Amino acid sequence: MFNRLFGKPKQEINALTTLDKLNETLEMLEKKEKVLLKKAAAEVEKAKEFAKARNKRAAIQCLKRKRLYEQQIEQLGNFQLRVHDQMIMLEGAKATTETVDALRTGAAAMKAMQKATNIDDVDKTMDEINEQTENMKQIQEALSTPIGAAADFDEDELEAELEELEGAELEEQLLQPATTAPAAPIHVPAGRQPARPIPQKHTAEEDELAALQAEMAL
Repeated sequence: MFNRLFGKPKQEINALTTLDKLNETLEMLEKKEKVLLKKAAAEVEKAKEFAKARNKRAAIQCLKRKRLYEQQIEQLGNFQLRVHDQMIMLEGAKATTETVDALRTGAAAMKAMQKATNIDDVDKTMDEINEQTENMKQIQEALSTPIGAAADFDEDELEAELEELEGAELEEQLLQPATTAPAAPIHVPAGRQPARPIPQKHTAEEDELAALQAEMAL
């Protein structure tokens, strides 16, 4: 369908060649128009000179040739307009062809990818992933289940025992006496030493009295 509407790649090459040919034709028409404009201007100057010379017939002939040139200039302008119109149409057709070709390539790539990955394969792959995930969960649950003597422990009893231990620890902390703060050090000014206690000397009589009191206490 697209080939019937817009042609094949070979026709696209022909379109490019045609555009080049139209550009050359347009340049040729513009050059001819410039030449005719110069000739028309020259006939006007000649008519002025003949008019000054009182040669009315020659002046009129110059004006006639000027009008012929002007007719040709107008015709060349129409030709240029037609060429421009044709170029615009071809450029639009070329852009359309390139767009359709890109869309055709994209559609073919999409079709190939869909053919390589159909919905049945996708469903099968997702089922396999779900099955493997479920198997992994079962394996992890089996590994985390206690076995042997640990399986016979009652979780409620263990939690109750833990609460008793925590309560006993808290009670022990509450019964402990508050620790006394260490005595603050005494700062002595520089140059002064603290006075040392003077040892007391006991007399012999005081020693005998103390020994007597001790015997009486026994």
